[in-house]
Amino acid sequence: MRSSAMRDLMAITARPEVISLAGGLPDTSTFPAQSFAAQMTRIAQESAAEALQYGPTEGFEETKDCIGEVMAAEGMLPDPEDVIVTTGGQQAIDLVCKTLVDPGDVVVCEAPTYPGAVPVFCSYQADVVQIETDEQGMRIDLLEELLARLGREGRRPKFVYSVPSFQNPAGVTMSLERRLRLVELAARHEMLVVEDNPYGQLRYEGEPLPPLYQLDGGDFVIYLGTFSKILSPGIRLGWAVAPPPVMEKIVLGKQAADLCTSTLTQYFLREYFAEGRWRDYVADLVEIYRSRRDVMLAALREHFPAEATWTEPEGGLFIWATLPEYLDTSDLLAKALRADVAFVPGQGAYVDGRGVNSMRLNFSGVGEDEIREGIRRIGAVIEEQVQLYGAVTGELPLPGRSADAVEPGTDENVLPFRKSGEGSP
Repeated sequence: MRSSAMRDLMAITARPEVISLAGGLPDTSTFPAQSFAAQMTRIAQESAAEALQYGPTEGFEETKDCIGEVMAAEGMLPDPEDVIVTTGGQQAIDLVCKTLVDPGDVVVCEAPTYPGAVPVFCSYQADVVQIETDEQGMRIDLLEELLARLGREGRRPKFVYSVPSFQNPAGVTMSLERRLRLVELAARHEMLVVEDNPYGQLRYEGEPLPPLYQLDGGDFVIYLGTFSKILSPGIRLGWAVAPPPVMEKIVLGKQAADLCTSTLTQYFLREYFAEGRWRDYVADLVEIYRSRRDVMLAALREHFPAEATWTEPEGGLFIWATLPEYLDTSDLLAKALRADVAFVPGQGAYVDGRGVNSMRLNFSGVGEDEIREGIRRIGAVIEEQVQLYGAVTGELPLPGRSADAVEPGTDENVLPFRKSGEGSP
C-alpha cells in the first residue's frame, strides 16, 4: 500500500490560511445555491423514501441516462447495459484493478501519471511500467517497443491506463494520430485500454478530439468518467463503461465494496439534469478556468527561475512545472507549507522515484488573486533554494525571468520532460 500524494495534503490545505494549488479541486462555489436547495427540496417532498433506500449495484437507469447524455456530448453512445455507476471516478479505477489485476501482472501507464492511480496499482501489487510522455501525450512508439519485449518474455499487460485529454498531472493531450495507433494496437494485441476522461469537456482552446472509446467502439477500451469536475466531487458519482464479460466482474467487485452508490446523490443528479442546464454550467466553468490558467501562466513567467519549464494545457485543471535538477520538490513543499502555500510534488506521479524536481499545480480551486500570490510564494521559496545552491557550489544561477521576458509558446515553455530528438508518434 502506498499513500496518495494528494490526500496527504488535504488536512493541511483545508486550513483557511493555506493557498492550495495542490488538489484537483473544481470551483464548487459557482454552483447556484438556490438551485441546489430547490433540487433537494423536490427530492424531500416527492421521493424521500426512495432516495433514502438502497439502490441497484449497477446504478439507476435514470442515472445512466444522465451519463449517456454527457458521453453523447463527446460523440459516444454506450449501451446502458455496459455502464455501472460508481462512487466517484476513483472507485472506477479501483474496481478495474480489482477485476483484472493479479499480483505481478503488468499495468502500463503514462509517465507521469495520475497520482491517485499510483496507490491503486500498487495496492493490487501490479508490475507498473510507465511510458514516457511528450507534448502529444503517451509515446506510442515506446509502447510498441514495450509490447514487443513483453511478448518475447511471454507476458502481456492486463491493461494500458491513460488520461488522453488534458492529462493529470501534465496537462498534455494525446494527438489524434496517437489515439488511432493506440486503438489499433489494442485490437491487434487484444489488449484492454483504460481511458480515464474526467476533463474532456473542460477545453479552453483548440479543436475537440474523439475519445478512445469512440474510436474503438467499446471492444477493447474501458471508459471511466466522473461528475466531479463538471458538477461536484462531493456527490461522489462516477462511472465505468466496459465490455460485458468485464462488466460482469466489475459488478461483483462493487457488490463486495459498497453494495451500491449513494441513492440520494443519484436522485440529486436526476433532478439536476432534468433542469437541462448542465451544459451552460460547464460553459461557465470553462470561462472561469481559462482565465485562471492564463493568470497562473503569467505568474509562472514572472516568479519562477529561468531554468524552470512548464506545460501550457489547452484544457483541464493542471500545469506541470519542472525545476532545475538540483532541487527536490518534496523538500520545497515543506518550506512552501511554512509560507502557507501547497502543491503536489512530482514523485507522486511516478512509481520509480522520478519526478523529484517537478510539481503539479492546480489553477481551478482558488481565485485569480490567490493564484498570483501562491505562485509568488512558491517562487520565493524556489529562489531561496537556488541562491543557497549557488552559494554552496559556487555556480551562479541563470538570471531570473520577468513577466515580459518569456512569451507563451516560446522555447522556454516547451514540455519539460521532452528530450531532444523525441517527437515521433
